[in-house]
Amino acid sequence: MTGADANYEGSVTVSADLAELVGLEEYERILVGNLANGERFESYVVYGVRNAGAIQLNGATAHLGKPGDRLTIVSFGLYDAEEAAIHQPKVIFLDEKNVVTKQH
Repeated sequence: MTGADANYEGSVTVSADLAELVGLEEYERILVGNLANGERFESYVVYGVRNAGAIQLNGATAHLGKPGDRLTIVSFGLYDAEEAAIHQPKVIFLDEKNVVTKQH
């Protein structure tokens, strides 16, 4: 996580390039887990500046983490049986500067 802005209306800002790598749509509902303090919360994605490496908690969620915390961000989908059988989740792992280190 790179920042927190309690004065913003809400959401989690994610650099557009990172969001697109895993198929997160702007305003998509997400579940966030903070590995540093155990907090879990729902929010939505707002695209940040491309290639800036930003992942920022905004609004009330800004109180649930601090810069440097490691986050897990999850989105969910509804699939029928055929879609579920072939669905492949998109996962990226980031280093402390939010540079992709692993992708599958």
